[in-house]
Amino acid sequence: MKTTPSSGSLTCIGTGITLAGQITTLSKDYLEQAEMVFGILPDKLSEDWVKSITPSYKSLQYLYGEGKSRRQTYQEMKDVVCQAVRDGNKVVLALYGHPGIFACVGHFAIETLRSEGYPAQMLPGVSADACLYADLGIDPGTTGCQAYEATQFLFSGVPLNTSAYTILWQIGLAGEHTLKTFKTTQKNLHAAVRVLNKWYPLEHEMILYEAPFIPVHHPRIDKFKLKDLPIMDLTSISTLVIPPLTGLKLDQESLNEFGLNISDFG
Repeated sequence: MKTTPSSGSLTCIGTGITLAGQITTLSKDYLEQAEMVFGILPDKLSEDWVKSITPSYKSLQYLYGEGKSRRQTYQEMKDVVCQAVRDGNKVVLALYGHPGIFACVGHFAIETLRSEGYPAQMLPGVSADACLYADLGIDPGTTGCQAYEATQFLFSGVPLNTSAYTILWQIGLAGEHTLKTFKTTQKNLHAAVRVLNKWYPLEHEMILYEAPFIPVHHPRIDKFKLKDLPIMDLTSISTLVIPPLTGLKLDQESLNEFGLNISDFG
């Protein structure tokens, strides 16, 4: 016989990228009202700030382990959160940036809990791409923008539109497929250059971007050539931004479908 779910619930929130200043008012309200708060945050400063809002905060970082597959870790994190909800608690899961971007635990927990009849939701948060667009002055609506997790892109062989911006997230983990380490290798980076060289010349300018954690810090914006990627100092939060190689052009064959000509656009 199916039992009636308890009064527990889950809300996944994002703390933003820059400490304290980028959390939304709604997300902060949920933090303050939660009975239990779990977090997967990048550093002690972030955790201490959340603790200052809600003493019930508990970090899930202890579930990571050297040589331990992150798949197992994420499953264990999901299990901890879901059990707290089943026990009847109003639970908040606080994640760095946006709670659903490069953060699978919230998605896993929501899917599981909803299937069991519990209320579970995700609130939007300020993510790294929002910071990137602001710091680099990029409007993705101007030329278009394509974004991939770096290893996913490098392994999939998908073609690139070189008239748009290309964003490769987690370039510091390029080619890392074991899910047991948080860094790449020189061999993998040289392979990444060869893959990207199918679309971009070795002299094409790239940008290495890192959003600041602390409000008084500046973003990292390092410009370099594709050929120099293997010698760049990469971290787990490094993002590779590739500016367009060519301008966006009108296509007469496509315009024909709308009864238009290139000359109609001056």
